[in-house]
Amino acid sequence: MEPQHQKEQKIPESSRQKRSQTSPDTIPQGNAVETSPVFNLENFPALPTVFTKNDFEVLNKAAVSVEARVRHHKWEVKYEYKFPDCFKKLSISINGKTPGPTIVAQQGDTIIVEVKNSLMTENLAIHWHGIRQIRTPWADGTEGITQCPVVPGDTFVYKFVVDRPGTYLYHAHYGMQRQAGLQGMIKVLVPNGIVEPFSYDHDRNILLTDWYHKSTYEQAAGLSSLPFVWVEEPQSILIHGKGRFNCSAPSTDATLCNATHPQCTPFTMTVVPGNTYRLRIGSLTALAALSFEIEGHNMTVVEADGHYVEPFVVQNLFIYSGETYSVLIKADQDPTRNYWASTKVVSRNSATPNGLGIFNYYPNHPRRRPPTIPPVGPRWDEVAPRVAQSVAIKSHKDFIHTPPQTSDRVIVMLNTQNRVNGFMRWSVNNVSFNMPHTPYLIALKHNLLHTFEQTPPPDNYDHENYDIFNVAKNVNATTSNSIYRLKFNTTVDIILQNANTLNPNNSETHPWHLHGHDFWVLGYGNGKFNQSIDPKNYNLVNPIMKNTIPVHPYGWTALRFRADNPGVWAFHCHIESHFFMGMGVVFEEGIEKVGKLPTSIMGCGESKRFHRP
Repeated sequence: MEPQHQKEQKIPESSRQKRSQTSPDTIPQGNAVETSPVFNLENFPALPTVFTKNDFEVLNKAAVSVEARVRHHKWEVKYEYKFPDCFKKLSISINGKTPGPTIVAQQGDTIIVEVKNSLMTENLAIHWHGIRQIRTPWADGTEGITQCPVVPGDTFVYKFVVDRPGTYLYHAHYGMQRQAGLQGMIKVLVPNGIVEPFSYDHDRNILLTDWYHKSTYEQAAGLSSLPFVWVEEPQSILIHGKGRFNCSAPSTDATLCNATHPQCTPFTMTVVPGNTYRLRIGSLTALAALSFEIEGHNMTVVEADGHYVEPFVVQNLFIYSGETYSVLIKADQDPTRNYWASTKVVSRNSATPNGLGIFNYYPNHPRRRPPTIPPVGPRWDEVAPRVAQSVAIKSHKDFIHTPPQTSDRVIVMLNTQNRVNGFMRWSVNNVSFNMPHTPYLIALKHNLLHTFEQTPPPDNYDHENYDIFNVAKNVNATTSNSIYRLKFNTTVDIILQNANTLNPNNSETHPWHLHGHDFWVLGYGNGKFNQSIDPKNYNLVNPIMKNTIPVHPYGWTALRFRADNPGVWAFHCHIESHFFMGMGVVFEEGIEKVGKLPTSIMGCGESKRFHRP
């Protein structure tokens, strides 16, 4: 939701019947051009008012054939000076906005985004985070994996179908551009007339990000240097692109910091007393895990990464980079005042101040400060509440997608911090990932296998002898750009095993994101995963499906997915610097089933021979 700046407010509609989705007339078009037949519920088979999983599967087929619309967006991506936290910095904008515009569509729609790269001196690629790209793996937007980057001055067209309702994200997937501001949200609504398993009056978006004052170039150079230069903690936490840095802080250049700049007025969400709001909350932090809360209000979690959750109540929501949630919140507190929205860094001993916004009860002025001290938030090092929330997330009882009861392959991935020739790196099973010059999708489809290493990465590590609670005796690792080749339509288990970093008594939280799939979350545990005992405690009854999941300090996370989406897909830590330093892998499945590749994704490495402008 865009903050309201006007002094005089119009009373929002409060007598509207509760709904489960935004109706088409409220879908903001902006520069999106819609071309489609008008949806007619009479074209659908008779369906119940409240939907189950099977009903939605029937609807999916009908929606694609009957209701599908084309939503066309034209974006220009360029650098602009912005003051999101009052500090002047070059930020990447989309049509002048940072974060970029929210894409709003309905299930089954085709999205076309024409992206013009006006960054002048930088390539780009944009990933549509959580969209599975069924039959369009070349539209995933991962440079080096599914496409060549878009060079300055060029226009690239992404075209894909949003096949499931839910809350998703988009962001840069080239270098470390995401943390420069190239990011936004995607909201996919259920078709007209369909009721979700919860009701609300209004639908709002909130994107949480962390913000650095150094450029991504400075940060990338430091991570790649000897001696190593860490990016350190972010200067600010932004709530939907707005924060507040202390311009009076020591060593702050007063010519670059303007505490009265209108771009850094607090984020404000105006609510009508008595109404219920669906908040779609996404995180695209570069580093920070966060806790989000609205002072004095409970939140009911109802959706995670596009899947309905058996509802549960929280006072603060833990959210990791790459995750999305929908929560319901009722404006049921004292309406004569405003309340704080607050987000805090957790899992790191960070000095970054909490990000603050205002939960504005109409008719109070939206800039009226709450009369209380902002919430302090949970302790940064309290792991148990974060694990408890992870365990609490289960599939809604009417929308359970039962997982396969067994798997065909198990890959255990030890997450470690290492050194390679003296350089600091992150690794999986002692192998640190490097990106190839020719994208894998092109190399595999055109049989250019010599462009990357053919020895596959290991499926395990020295489980018996590796001590996850201490710094490794041998911290050296190797690098590789080899990939996992998965047999098509098989079931794969991934065990993410956390361990100590290069610093004693330290284990970090890593949010892992899988492209092209959703996976079942089978379980979490403390300590070292035991392959003969722990699988007996997997949740095979009602596990949630997600696309991003944390592995907690000194713990493990087990997930399962079907290798049933032909293409080449990244699986990586969503902390920007960690993936940049090698914390990721790539899966190939069913490459022979991928259709003819568009020449627009080519033009780099050995794909230059196939590129036709």
